[in-house]
Amino acid sequence: MSRVIPKNYYQNPDTLYLAKDLLGKTLFTHFKQQLCSAKIIETEAYIAPDDRGSHAYNNLRTKRTETMFGEGGRAYIYLCYGIHSMVNVVTGPKESAHAVLIRAVEPLSNFSAMKSRVKTKKKDILLGSGPGNVCKSMGITTQHNNLEFFTKENIWIEDNNITIDNSQIIESPRVGIAYAKEWANRNWRFYIKDHPSVSKPKIVKYDFK
Repeated sequence: MSRVIPKNYYQNPDTLYLAKDLLGKTLFTHFKQQLCSAKIIETEAYIAPDDRGSHAYNNLRTKRTETMFGEGGRAYIYLCYGIHSMVNVVTGPKESAHAVLIRAVEPLSNFSAMKSRVKTKKKDILLGSGPGNVCKSMGITTQHNNLEFFTKENIWIEDNNITIDNSQIIESPRVGIAYAKEWANRNWRFYIKDHPSVSKPKIVKYDFK
């Protein structure tokens, strides 16, 4: 039987562990009388203050990043290129500013609502492929920033007692962070091997000279 993951789970300081452990768990949203669920397929870890890929690199505190400095278990949602909402799970103790980006999900229920939000003719399995589509399909916007994942209200994650074996988890560099320099090639992106919902590009490598 699945259960809502409790607050203390997210306060684990090992963000890399959580980024992998969240794979296979179920993300739920309930907005405007629409209940949707999807399996988490792909994640990326961001670990401030040293990680140059993190919005909170060098403990940068702004109106946008302040949510990251809260206790683990909250949603950090921001706009990418001013267009696409991205949802992150804040992890670790208060003031650590660690987060896990949800890059891809596999839709499990209410496909009609997801399709109407994404406005695409793509197959159902692809509705949540890519971090922008995760938010679109699940109805998540920046208005939901700082909501709690551990209360069964608007957005939450459930543990369905399914553990993805390490042999089925692919580790690779994160997507689109060449600006992070030596941090870009760290294998902090995790996804379920051969799953069709994994976002593109599947192979990421930065060549710094």
